[in-house]
Amino acid sequence: MEFKMWVREITGECDATPAEVFAVLADARAWSEWNDGVADVRIDGPFEAETSAVMVFPDGSELPFELTWVEAGRGYEDLTPVPDAGVSVRVRHEIEALGTGSRVTYRCTVEGPDEVAAEVGAGVSEDFADVIAALGVRAEQMHG
Repeated sequence: MEFKMWVREITGECDATPAEVFAVLADARAWSEWNDGVADVRIDGPFEAETSAVMVFPDGSELPFELTWVEAGRGYEDLTPVPDAGVSVRVRHEIEALGTGSRVTYRCTVEGPDEVAAEVGAGVSEDFADVIAALGVRAEQMHG
């Protein structure tokens, strides 16, 4: 069985500043207010590297994850082990200044057996374009 990395990157733009976009991302408890794929987030501390949390999905299932990189105004990365599937999922959320607005890039990297990694990665990243758009709208509301 081959172990590789499956990667998908999705980018979007909005009129909010990187600081405004980051403020929305850093408020994990409010993700469910703008991200349809999240019912709740229970975070065990401040929004910084090494803080662990649990994401609750609309179907009631839960996945624990850990913040592995957090930089104000730049973004964050989370790591979610999926032991049942034998993979680990890393999602990097990067924010770059773009004129008066921001470019937001979500990069999903899945490590594990090829077929499983591709399946899990496709599932994790299928709504990235919608989520980035909703994030932009939420951040623009703070802007205005």
